Order: sequence, then structure tokens, then C-alpha cells
Amino acid sequence: MERLQAYKFELRTNGEQLGKLRQFAGSCRFVYNRALGLQQENHKAGLKYIGYVPMANRLPKWRKEEGSCWLKNASAHPLQQSLRDLDRAFQNFFAGRAGFPRFKKKGDGDSFRYPEPKQFKLDQANNRVFLPKLGWIRYRNSRKVLGTLRNITISERCGKWFFSVQTVREVEASQHPSTSLVGIDMGIKVFAAQSDGENHLPLNSFATYQRKLAREQRSLARKKKFSNNWRKQKDRVARLYRRIANARADYLHKKTHTISNNHAVVCIEDLKVANMSRSASGSQALPGKNVKAKSGLNRAILDQGWGEFRRQLGYKLGWAGGELIVVPAQYTSQQCSCCGHIAKENRQSQAGFCCQSCGYSDNADTNAAKNIEAAGHAVLACGGDVRPELREHVIQAAPVKQEPAEAIWAIA
Repeated sequence: MERLQAYKFELRTNGEQLGKLRQFAGSCRFVYNRALGLQQENHKAGLKYIGYVPMANRLPKWRKEEGSCWLKNASAHPLQQSLRDLDRAFQNFFAGRAGFPRFKKKGDGDSFRYPEPKQFKLDQANNRVFLPKLGWIRYRNSRKVLGTLRNITISERCGKWFFSVQTVREVEASQHPSTSLVGIDMGIKVFAAQSDGENHLPLNSFATYQRKLAREQRSLARKKKFSNNWRKQKDRVARLYRRIANARADYLHKKTHTISNNHAVVCIEDLKVANMSRSASGSQALPGKNVKAKSGLNRAILDQGWGEFRRQLGYKLGWAGGELIVVPAQYTSQQCSCCGHIAKENRQSQAGFCCQSCGYSDNADTNAAKNIEAAGHAVLACGGDVRPELREHVIQAAPVKQEPAEAIWAIA
């Protein structure tokens, strides 16, 4: 079995190397934005979409122009990769998988990539990595990199620079030591409720630092923009955000590691987090209701990291020889896991469930997890429509004919 894996480390740069990293990231951002602007002008003129190859042929000319000759200081491979990234963004847009590509902003996700292994070297024995036109850079080595190197990505996050190297290696197909199947219901009061009765309480890393973060942001707003004190305060806010993200990532890795090692098959809901956390403010003509309460709910949902939890469970179960099953989320909290009766009145409170038909009572989250487990059993048994009892409860909306987007172009 072929395993793709990425290893991320923090770079230990000196002043000269730090300046070059920022310059290279700025060069890649400039090429990306210039190509995007050219695509927009090309579309307004009624011409066809410019593919990657003809766009990349313009790159040598840009590096020779008087206004952008400084692009020569950066390696050509990351600049070409920026054009590949833009082309992939447009292909996702044409296929309906993503929105229209947007211009990149300075300081927002600065990064660049060397796509071929021959373009860099990794010396793990001496804790250093070699990058073209940057030389050898030391890094904080925390674990051994296994497999054949494929590409390397340099990125900035909260004032610190990291590199992520992707590897590939052949491993034997593993067999999971456990034979159990468990259903998991995701929530806010209880982060993950298992069908066997075990509950995982949430960390709520953002809520823990919310008041301190608001205080630091108010202090940032009072300072003169781009002054030295403003930059120092901005770094404080960035460090606080990094602490929140690191705490959440650490919590999710520990929970997914435990669950993937203890259970061979895990069933979870197919939650549409983007729809669940959508703003309720509405418009000026049609203002929303309970906007403040919905805003707090949205923060609580996004603070849990449900999407990252699902992603980590998927690859960790695959590595351990297990399987992740995703089932529809409709009515799992209103359906009785004993008789299958579905009613809104069954969910009496946040934690209480009592079936109005058979009288079965249980914790609401555990009951939902049991329904998810049953749906997972149905998928393993026959697949297809795993919950046919929901047909009479789901209102089928009339299909809406969607007009083609104005910005969708013909591909040459």
C-alpha cells in the first residue's frame, strides 16, 4: 500500500534568510495576482481562457521587464508553481467545486513551493534543509522523515516560517486489532458522543481566550496603523491566534488517535458545517432574527473543528486498517434508536430523549450516536439508501434551474 505523508517543521532562519523568504513569497504572490488580472482582462475582451502552458510562457518576459525584473531574484520553479495553483483554482471553479479565484493579499497565507525533489535537499542528520537561492537553513527537527521526498512547501504562520515536505513510501496493508463498530454524534455541549456511552467533552480553545483576544484587538485598534507599537501589538494578536489553533489541533489529534486505535469502523454524520455556521444577519430589506444568538452558535460550531476531526479520522483509520463511514445527518437526534419513530417532540431537552411512541428514554447524544451506528451497519450490509424510513419525513424541493455563471469561460 502506498502512503502519502507530510512532515512539517519550523525553520530557524537568520536575518538575511528571513528577508529572502519574504521576497520569494512576495514574488509568487505577484505572479499569481498578475496572471489572475490578465485572465479577467482576457475574459472582458471576450477571449477564451488562457491555460497554464501559454500563461507560463509569459513568465520569462515578466522577469525581463523593467518594472518586474526583480522576479529574477526568486527561483523559477516556485513562480511556475504559482501559475499551476491558479490554473487549478480555475479548474475547480469551472467544475463548480469552488468559487471564483481571488487576489492574494500580502501577509495572508504567504507561501511558495518547490514541486520537484531534485530542487531541494534534506539533511536530517544535521537538522538543515537546502533551498535554491536560499542555501542551507536550519530547522527544529522533531521526528524522522520517512519515505521518498516528493515536494516541499515553505509557509509563514503568525510570524514564523515552516516547511512541509511530502513523502511517499510503500507500507504493508495493516489489519486493525479491534473488531468494534461505533457511531459518533458531534455536538457543542458534548464534542463527540459515542454509541457505546463514552463521551468526549469539548476543549473550546477559542472560548477560553475570547475575552483576552478581544482586549488585545481593542488595543490594536487604538494604535496608529503601521507604527512600531501597532506592529508589536499585531504580533501579540497573531501569537494568541496561534496558541488557540495549536491547542485545538493538539486536542483533535489526541482524540482521533484514541478513537482510531480503539475501533475498526467509525460512523459519523455528514455535517454541512458551512451551512450550519452561516450568518443570520440577512439583508437591510429582510433583516434576520436572533442574530446575536446565532452568531454565538456559529462561533461555538467553528470552535469545535468538526471538519478537521473528520479528515483526521479518515486517514488515521485508513493507516490502522479501519474504515470511516459517513451517513446522512437528517433526523438522527429526533429518531428513536429503539423503535425508529421520528418526531420533534422526542428531543425534550439538550440532553434528554424520550420516545413518544414506545417510551424509550436515553441521553439525547447517545441516542443519536446509536442511530448513526445503525445507519453505518446498513451501509456495510447493503449500501445505497441507508435510512429508508426518512422518505416520508424529507420534503423534496422542486429542482431549481441554475443559470450559468457569467464568469464561466470556454476552455481552450
